[in-house]
Amino acid sequence: MKVVVTGAAGFIGSHLVDGLLADGHEVLGIDSFVDFYPRATKEENLQSARDHRRFRLLEGTVQRLPLAGALDGAGQVFHLAAQAGVRSSWGRDFELYTEHNVLGTQRLLEAAVEAGVPRLVYASSSSVYGDSPVLPLREDSPCRPLSPYGVTKLAAEHLASLYERNHGLPVVSLRYFTVYGPRQRPDMAFHRFLAAARDGAEVHLYGDGKQTRDFTYVDDAVAATRRAADSGRPGCVYNVGGGQRLALEEVLRTIEQVTGRKLQIRREEPQKGDMRDTFADTAAARRDLGFRSTATLPEGLGRQWEWIRSRR
Repeated sequence: MKVVVTGAAGFIGSHLVDGLLADGHEVLGIDSFVDFYPRATKEENLQSARDHRRFRLLEGTVQRLPLAGALDGAGQVFHLAAQAGVRSSWGRDFELYTEHNVLGTQRLLEAAVEAGVPRLVYASSSSVYGDSPVLPLREDSPCRPLSPYGVTKLAAEHLASLYERNHGLPVVSLRYFTVYGPRQRPDMAFHRFLAAARDGAEVHLYGDGKQTRDFTYVDDAVAATRRAADSGRPGCVYNVGGGQRLALEEVLRTIEQVTGRKLQIRREEPQKGDMRDTFADTAAARRDLGFRSTATLPEGLGRQWEWIRSRR
């Protein structure tokens, strides 16, 4: 089957591409290589795929590329391309987020309708929820994003729902909860913590360390993403989480155990847009997608630590 993956050179996207190729699919990857982090890192993510005869890369933004031919004959489309980052979405850079996350999604949805795409999966984020007094977070929990980034991801979810209802496009949205593992973006917390452990540098901890997160290993996120294309109910949204709520202070202790190194922690003020607590109710994903979290945090961190140590 021909499969299209936007954001193919990114953290989750590159893992998804590798899995699809391993299972015999023909994969068209789309990526614009935006400079949110170095292009060399993304090229490294695609190193294995580029050597594969069934992989082709189309470089450019989703909102600018001629997508009609690209999507023609595709059995599944996975839309992971986005401008990432909660803290950098304030101020003048918000234009980048509306351009990539909202307009880009709308253009892809239009192209998918025209091409008669049978399945589209949109990668959303737990950032759409904001802070909630009630945990775990269910798909029908109120969505009150705390950051402009979260606003754009929620807007794209609404667009996906509109195209499902009005055009019959079978689209499914997934709300990822703090995905980690090898190839994680360098701005994300686990990458920064593990790199600091490797280099003997300070760890910058924003807030009191008691804020909690639901962490999802990348292989589990990819498995849920692929199952969403196979068995997700069109028009539905699914939480994808690791199933365990942990405080950042506890995570730092786990990192010390995994790496065998004492972290030098420097506490900083909380950042605008950071959620206090996240915890996913994944009952819907278990029911419809057969989703199960398979990696414990120490196991997943161990794999990411080996990857971090192998890089300069």
